[in-house]
Amino acid sequence: MAKSTKSEPKKKTVLTDKSLEFLKNYINNASPVGFESRGQQLWLDYLKPYIDSHFSDPYGTAVGVINPDASFKVVIEAHADEISWFVNYITPEGLIYLKRNGGVDHQIAPAQRVFIHGKKGPVKAVFGWPAIHTRMANADAKEPQPKVENLFLDCGARDKKQVEELGIHIGAVVTYQDGYEQLAYGNLIGRAFDNRIGGFMIAEVARLLKENKKKLSFGLYIVNAVQEEIGLRGAEMIARRIKPHVAIITDVTHDTSTPMVNKIIEGDVVCGKGPSLAYGPAVHNKLLELVQQTAQDRKIPVQLRAVSRSTGTDTESFAYANDGCPSVLISIPLRYMHTTVEMLHTSDIEQTIELMYETLLNLTPKTNLSYL
Repeated sequence: MAKSTKSEPKKKTVLTDKSLEFLKNYINNASPVGFESRGQQLWLDYLKPYIDSHFSDPYGTAVGVINPDASFKVVIEAHADEISWFVNYITPEGLIYLKRNGGVDHQIAPAQRVFIHGKKGPVKAVFGWPAIHTRMANADAKEPQPKVENLFLDCGARDKKQVEELGIHIGAVVTYQDGYEQLAYGNLIGRAFDNRIGGFMIAEVARLLKENKKKLSFGLYIVNAVQEEIGLRGAEMIARRIKPHVAIITDVTHDTSTPMVNKIIEGDVVCGKGPSLAYGPAVHNKLLELVQQTAQDRKIPVQLRAVSRSTGTDTESFAYANDGCPSVLISIPLRYMHTTVEMLHTSDIEQTIELMYETLLNLTPKTNLSYL
């Protein structure tokens, strides 16, 4: 018998054109630490069709709720903020010196393009840096390295008055211009995938629950927290307010397959090979077992890693809040964290969404998470 030439139907992907368009707009929007409100509004506008109610706290953490009257509360959470800079000093010649806002990497700054978010709207500027000719002019001198103290912005103004006329002021926040792009073989790049990709994925979980008409036996709180990059502050506040019984946190983790990353220290995690599950003190072992069993049952590949004292994510803020909250961390592998070209793979996005979604369907208020 001749072999059929009819191709097999492609597996339906989790992501839609509409959701990818939202992701692009969400990544291209600036949401620096302490100034997340515009991004939070974009996120809520996308989420609203899939939830029953929503609220925010005084510092801007946004929460969508499904089944708000249920007594048992489950959180799925990401953080909304991105690293950035503050305008700190304007020279008489119109150059602008900065302070960090979060863990921004000064070594990637030279020659980058930025937006200065002043009182009259975004102003385009660049990080100035001496030409190689001038840096190498004195063969005996050590070539200068970028540091916070020697980095400055040039917005085209030639004195302090011109800078201020553009609406730029001390305390204005600065973000990089580079945004969302698609690369070959299912890879995406952009600034602030850490952790706007998490906000995107938890919104997609809510969409799938709504579109698939799934009924949950608990209240689901979809939380996009602020101010993670300066010490998990937004998660601390909202955990005390919601008082959840279970929390599933999603964030990024390092792809360790690129040069200059030590697998002995960072573990073995690769983009395109599935979400990463962490072992650590704040990660609840029985909840982690539920996630792992779900992944096995649904044939979702996962990668394992270990943390020491802390995950470095909002997991700790939920785990140790109130009387203790069983919490688990589901991370997505990311290359080049805290740069303008953070890279991740679309298959990891889909599989992380699927793993959170299927875990929620397996979870009930009666799930036994007791250690003793």
